[in-house]
Amino acid sequence: MQTVLVAGGAGFIGSHLCKKLLNDKYQVIAIDNLITGDRKNIDVLLRNKNFSFISYDISKDLKIGLELPHIDFIFHLASPASPNKKSPRSYINHPIETLLVNSVGTYNLLELAQKNNAKFLYASSSEIYGDPNVSPQKENYFGNVNPNGVRSSYDEGKRFGEAITMAYIRKHNLDTRIIRIFNTYGPYMQIDDGRVVSNFVNQAISNSPLTVYGSGKQTRSFCYIDDMVEGLRKAMFLDNTKGEVINLGNPDEKTILEIARIIKKITNSSSKIVFEDLPQDDPKSRNPDINKANKLLDWQPKIPLEKGLGQTIAYFKNL
Repeated sequence: MQTVLVAGGAGFIGSHLCKKLLNDKYQVIAIDNLITGDRKNIDVLLRNKNFSFISYDISKDLKIGLELPHIDFIFHLASPASPNKKSPRSYINHPIETLLVNSVGTYNLLELAQKNNAKFLYASSSEIYGDPNVSPQKENYFGNVNPNGVRSSYDEGKRFGEAITMAYIRKHNLDTRIIRIFNTYGPYMQIDDGRVVSNFVNQAISNSPLTVYGSGKQTRSFCYIDDMVEGLRKAMFLDNTKGEVINLGNPDEKTILEIARIIKKITNSSSKIVFEDLPQDDPKSRNPDINKANKLLDWQPKIPLEKGLGQTIAYFKNL
């Protein structure tokens, strides 16, 4: 049985990935320092004899206090990801930790991959495109990023993570790939993570005002978690992805105001939509070009927005 290490395995995407890998009959080790992840996400997985959890910060020396078996695959999903400064889980409130997990943490995992001759996947982000001047965003677009703004700990952290991952390919011929994840949503998002969908859903089901930043005309593209996990699996386990940089996301572009109205309609909420100031460097558009993912991975999202939102709303109502 092959062994997979999932860094950030107690997080939103990481926990879903761990569950799927267990179903695929892998031995799975999740490692997470729980700054933004939640042990509750993996409680049910701990009953599986093929799953283990290590509470640890990958920015620290992985040789200290860790006894790891031979690792065949490493998914690096560890990082705060929410830009909302009101959320205690946001990278705005954990800027140094975010920079370290995407720099030192990435280095540590690449060294581990080299030692084990393991395949490696770095989960980058659409945020490396910054506030893009082109749409949709293709993998060959270099981006428009403020290197020292309030979002830079995440944007530049991910850009460094990409750079060191590519350096290990070029210098050591390590079998790595980079996946740029666009907005993803679904069950097991944290109520207080401050991201668009979780914010709107929880505001709507409590009939609280739906908070829209700026005019609401800025766009995002939302991919349901099951589709994202399938893309990550294919990117790792297919043979034609070494050295590739691939966008994963849903090209169905919506304005933030549209998303608010859709969620209000599905929840039959009496919430009013209120507007607040747009945060610094908030991107005007997010829309992935997924032609490369479609060609290399035979992948495209299958779950329509309203269906995925319905399942997400049901999850939060049941909490």
